[in-house]
Amino acid sequence: MPTIVHDFAWPDRVVVGTVGHPGSRTFYLQARTGAQLVSVALEKEQSAVLAEKIDEILDELMVNDGNRFSVPSTIPVELVDNEPLEPVFEQFRAGAMGLGWDPTTAQLVVEAYPLIEAEPVPDDPAAELEWETGEPMIEPAELLVVRMPVGTARAFAKRTREIVGAGRPLCPLCGSPMDPEGHVCPVGDDV
Repeated sequence: MPTIVHDFAWPDRVVVGTVGHPGSRTFYLQARTGAQLVSVALEKEQSAVLAEKIDEILDELMVNDGNRFSVPSTIPVELVDNEPLEPVFEQFRAGAMGLGWDPTTAQLVVEAYPLIEAEPVPDDPAAELEWETGEPMIEPAELLVVRMPVGTARAFAKRTREIVGAGRPLCPLCGSPMDPEGHVCPVGDDV
């Protein structure tokens, strides 16, 4: 069965947002073009790394070749999006993610693949194998591809960092998240 690709070439909106309260939030990567809306669940760490890597790519593009792609160092005010997520209907939970640069359109490309619970594949000489591992290749049922212009990508990364940082406060001793009731700190006394 061919992979269903949810492709957003020039999205009207692309954001990371959450549903739930700190400590029990679910993170979503949400993209919309017109009436097409897709929400993919992410881990908090995936969201944080995605924002970090987007900024790294943009910062590198700014200094290479005299910033020929007009990568902004700050976020254009018209691209700031502090609105909540639109209604969330989870398409899938992301497993692997990819991030790349398309110089032909001057866009960052984010790919999200569903989390695959691999089942043992019987020995089949006709099965396609991944060249690096020799393991059977598993075609994902779905794939999200979002292409973001550089200004949108800069705003996306900033918002994502803010969303990730809005969780529970961290313990000053051990660095673990603290609930409103406190927590048992393995380094020091109860906090």
